[in-house]
Formats: sequence, C-alpha cells, structure tokens
Amino acid sequence: MLKLSVLSRPILLLSQTSAAAQHRSLSSSSSAHTNSSPFYEFRTYNIKPEQNSAFLKLTNEKIHLRTAHSQLIGYWTVEYGGLNQVFHIWKYDSFSGRSSVRAALAVDPCWMSEYISKAIPMLTSQENAVTFLFPWSRLQAPPQEGGVFELTSYLMRGGGASVWGNALKAELTSHDALQQGRLLGAFHTEFGPMNTAHALWWFESADHRAKLQRRDGTVTDVLVHVDSQTTKLMFPCPFSPMK
Repeated sequence: MLKLSVLSRPILLLSQTSAAAQHRSLSSSSSAHTNSSPFYEFRTYNIKPEQNSAFLKLTNEKIHLRTAHSQLIGYWTVEYGGLNQVFHIWKYDSFSGRSSVRAALAVDPCWMSEYISKAIPMLTSQENAVTFLFPWSRLQAPPQEGGVFELTSYLMRGGGASVWGNALKAELTSHDALQQGRLLGAFHTEFGPMNTAHALWWFESADHRAKLQRRDGTVTDVLVHVDSQTTKLMFPCPFSPMK
C-alpha cells in the first residue's frame, strides 16, 4: 500500500465504499457547491525558457490592463514542480460574467496590442480549469506578506465528494489547526481534470516547509480514494494581490 508523509497532504483512511457509491456521479462537484457560488479559474502558462524574464517583465507592466476587467486573486511563478511556468487564479461570479469579460478583452485594443500580441508568442502552452471552493472552505489571505505558496492537487477515484469529501476536510483542516502551514483555500474542479481537489497553502519560507516535513514523521495509509497527487512550490509575483 502506498505510504506518504503527512506533509504531502494525503487523504485520511476511509472505510471501503459500496459498488453503488463508486458508480455515482464521477464529478467531484456534484453536491459540493451551489449555483450561486463564485468560481475560480486556475490558469497555468508554460513559457519558452529564453522568454521567461521578458514574459514576467511584460506581465508586470501590463497586468493592469487585465485586472481592469475582472478580479485577480494571485499570480505566482513556479519554483519547484514546474519549470518556466506561472500559475494564476481569477475569480468570477458567474459563467455569463466570465463570458462578458472575455468578450470585452477581445475588443480591448490596449490589451490586445500591448499585451496579447507580445505575450502569446512567448508561451509554449496554456491550461485552465474551473474550480469551486468546498463548502467548508473559504479563501483567506496569508498571515503576512512574503513567504512561499504550495499548490497540492489530488486526483481522486470516482464517487465524488460525497464519498471522500469528509476525509479530505478532516485531513486538510487538521494540518491547518496544527499550524503545519496555513490553508488558504480548498477547491474542487468543475471543468478540467475531473475528480481533482486542490489545496493552496502558505509557509514562511521553503526552509520552513522543509523543517515541518522533517519534524513530522507520521505516515498515513492512502486507500483507493487517491490515484495520484502533485505539488508546486510557488513565489508570488510583485503585482500579485495574494503575496
């Protein structure tokens, strides 16, 4: 059986679920949010290595053209878990609202000529996902500016949040309560990689996170609810609202 350290945020041990439960909706979000909930778009851009500095400089200078249209939550460079990569989160109140924002951007001459026309050739790929906060989670600011951020993503087995949601909540909130990092938000994917949960964490520094991991020798068994998990350690950009 796979074993992972507690700081890697594994899901708690769950009792074996019935075959009927496993065949319920494969979406992790089937009962995890309401229609009136705001959603958060996760965006990941992979940058040509030789263009990394130029892309960050351009974005720093022109991001105000983008934030004039919708709310930016945070914008980070990925230090570990990805190379020449940025990750950012945007908040929308509705899908129709996002469509209006995208339509406005498409006809914004400053945005298109001063940023898009220059930035897109610097990228090798773009990815996005629509996520919602779990009902038991709220988006929080870090306790102080500075520090590092960690995005941990879990690929769950089928069954949805009704099967593994309580265990995920207990696992993440217990680390937060023990001050093993600050949990800033827990999300599930609506569009993008399905059956995926994400936890956004804050630490004083990369060394602080490493110290916590070395101190914690607990090993937790992971049952069939987790297929895999990935982590990214990230630094906020100077213009990031969350930093």
